[in-house]
Amino acid sequence: MYLTKNICSLLLLLLALSGYGQRTKPEHILVHSHNDYAQPIPFLSAYNSKMNSIEADVFLTANQLFVAHEFKQIVPGKTLKSVYLEPLYQLYKKNGNQPYANDNRSLQLVIDIKENYAQVLPVLIKQLEAYRSMIDPSLSKKPVRIVISGDMPAAAQYKNYPSYISFDGRPGINYTAEQLKRVAMISDDMHSYTDWNGKGNPPVADTLKLLKVIAEAHLMKKPFRFWATQDSYNTWIELENLGVDWIGTDHPEMLHSFYAARNKTEYSSPESYRPYKPSYQSDGKATLVKNVILLIGDGMGLAQIQAALTANHGNLNLAGIRHIGFSLTKAANSGNTDSAAGATAIANGEKSNNRYVGADSLGKPLTNIPDTLIGFGIKSAIISSGDITDATPAAFYAHQPERNWSDKIARDFLNSKAEILIGPNRKSFLENTDKELMAKIKGRGYEYLPDLKSLEQAKPGKKLVLVADSVTRPILKGRGDMLKTALEQTIRLLSADKKGFFIMAEGAQVDYGGHDNNLPYIVTELMDLDRTVGAAMKYADKDGQTLVIVTADHETGGLSLLAADQKKGRILGNFSTNDHTNIMVPVFAYGPQAELFTGMYQNKEIFHKIIQLLTASSAAALK
Repeated sequence: MYLTKNICSLLLLLLALSGYGQRTKPEHILVHSHNDYAQPIPFLSAYNSKMNSIEADVFLTANQLFVAHEFKQIVPGKTLKSVYLEPLYQLYKKNGNQPYANDNRSLQLVIDIKENYAQVLPVLIKQLEAYRSMIDPSLSKKPVRIVISGDMPAAAQYKNYPSYISFDGRPGINYTAEQLKRVAMISDDMHSYTDWNGKGNPPVADTLKLLKVIAEAHLMKKPFRFWATQDSYNTWIELENLGVDWIGTDHPEMLHSFYAARNKTEYSSPESYRPYKPSYQSDGKATLVKNVILLIGDGMGLAQIQAALTANHGNLNLAGIRHIGFSLTKAANSGNTDSAAGATAIANGEKSNNRYVGADSLGKPLTNIPDTLIGFGIKSAIISSGDITDATPAAFYAHQPERNWSDKIARDFLNSKAEILIGPNRKSFLENTDKELMAKIKGRGYEYLPDLKSLEQAKPGKKLVLVADSVTRPILKGRGDMLKTALEQTIRLLSADKKGFFIMAEGAQVDYGGHDNNLPYIVTELMDLDRTVGAAMKYADKDGQTLVIVTADHETGGLSLLAADQKKGRILGNFSTNDHTNIMVPVFAYGPQAELFTGMYQNKEIFHKIIQLLTASSAAALK
């Protein structure tokens, strides 16, 4: 007996520690507005937040049912009928005899009787008669369920009340099969099992008790609810993990937003990939750098990297990079940079204003990396998985005081010294207001290629590769390895030159996901960038003179991670903004001289470090 009891306890412990073994799926969670009458706008706040359950405490006085938590809080006119029953009935009829318009969401009204149920229930039943068409399953296909809670009759008396009335069950009661039909859910006070404050996880011993009471309710095929729980994201997540069916709140708008956005704030990776295994043979060595591959994850912060690391079960190419620094991203005219100012600092070595690309804070053109390096015979390429005239790639070849001037940015390519430009947005080039733009570009020796397949067959030389916009759709919608392929083919073409090369490849759509507050979008785009990082590291190992740098122009979304399970590749996040933040971003460096990129510094220093390394190599080659 003792052994069996310990085995059961061990099984419960393993279940508790497994995290999500009994987790209730978010789409199955039912949401309950607790103490709703205390809201600034009772009923409507909860109703407009699409609650599945709305609770009203009632007192009987002067043959009227008033809503209040305590008798002394009764306000004249604030009755169950005026605040709940009548407005709910009007909406129910307006919605075509269902709780919510164009929505199959269920709704129950929990009437918590504070005292004297024997006197309250007859008055309540009489009042409910006027709403039978809304609450009686025999009269409505989609009824609002009436659930009695608080001071209730014993289970044996349920049969004495109309069948359209259900009751809020309690643990530990041996209900008969007939009585159980009248039980809407099983509820209990959280404090009866734990004094957990909603932070972190409940103590293991308490978790066992919580799991047990929930499991017992489920054995009766009844949903379970705790009351007196904390109102926080972490509490709701832990209640899910425990297998609770109903989650209550005093903040219905916040709880609704939390669950309504779950398809965009939660991600479980359906597959994983194995990162490249670096050799580290040239990593960190004080030798010359002949080539630099700069990979920019637009909008990529530490939280985004952590999310991708979790989704790929604790493995990333970035995780194999040992030299890491931090870049401070503020713009010349703002604490929060945009991509234009952020990329301009990296590409040109000077802080600028937001919206300016390749120009200083006065609008004067700056000299970017490709234009600087060509003086040393070093060729450059610019690649993006987003609009090639957008701010980040544009900062490496254009000079405009407004990032949205795609037409002018495309025309600026005429004066760029970049050898290769790859990305979407054919329209800005092929349908430019300068009708001769493409002829002029070809006149400068550029070969126009419409896709990556053509690039794979191309020989070294100047290339303008304008892929179809459909090719750069999100990874989630089937883009494939466009960025990795573009980088590999560019390396193939530029590596033929003995003087070295510079490549900037942008994972543009990490930023798109951040602006959309869409975690699946962010994670899949970052994993795509990370695969490209792996390809760059592989070449760096093979070559021995190539430095790989991975950084961001800024962080987007103010992402925080609320829950993570590396084993299952699952992440749950939350966003503080749909815009950029001032948070510093990481700089990863792999290859010779990588230690130069450790520490904390302004983003413009990345330009100076790259120029220092490549020109030193060029000067050494001339000796």
